[in-house]
Amino acid sequence: MQVIYFLLAIYGLTIFVITLILIVPCYFLVFLIQPENKIPFVAHKFTRLWGNILLPLVFVRVKIKNKELIKKNRTYVFIANHLSQLDIPVYVHATHNVLRFLAKAELGKIPLLGYVIKKTYFMVRREDKSDRQKIMQLMKQTLEQRIGLFICPEGTRNRTKNILLPFKDGAFRLAIEAQVPLAVFVVYDSYLRNKPSSPLSLIPGTIHGEWIEVVDTTGMTEKDVPALKERVWRDMEKSIIAFRNKK
Repeated sequence: MQVIYFLLAIYGLTIFVITLILIVPCYFLVFLIQPENKIPFVAHKFTRLWGNILLPLVFVRVKIKNKELIKKNRTYVFIANHLSQLDIPVYVHATHNVLRFLAKAELGKIPLLGYVIKKTYFMVRREDKSDRQKIMQLMKQTLEQRIGLFICPEGTRNRTKNILLPFKDGAFRLAIEAQVPLAVFVVYDSYLRNKPSSPLSLIPGTIHGEWIEVVDTTGMTEKDVPALKERVWRDMEKSIIAFRNKK
């Protein structure tokens, strides 16, 4: 069995590299011919295309509940938990909305892909306060342009046995300051397809996810950030526990 899992991991890595090689030139074409303000709208379509091609090729299905909660033409701050390296294609599969991801700066070191992420989405050096403040301002401008943001408030992939890591304030503060809804997504079991302890692992099967709520932030102020963060953390925890108890 271990040999099969090893071969699947090699296959998955190969498919990832091949699809990346095929899709990266499409981004560069977008960068070349599209005006700066149109790049997020066009480039994200290729991200969705990549995600929707990659997952079936590595024998992973995705089932998303409550898609109807997300209105295609509305602007949201999207948040989700983060369990595996398969989560990004799951996120783009979960919504048709135009959005920009917040990624860690370390991804910028990946040849070609790092440049694409930097050009299309946001990268932040988490240990650099001035960089965080600069990115926050840029993300506010993005929301004003009616482009959604997708942020994992845990700040990193959850490799622990805890259901959720502690949340950072940024996503909640952005939603309140911009007075846009906060859309809450839970990915339940991607860690079973790609184990945190073995990043190259690949186990075919189904990943389940669910939009559990959309929070109207109208009228909220900065003082409401801690309560909103705590409420959403508890709601996500409850949803994950309920899903696991069904298994």
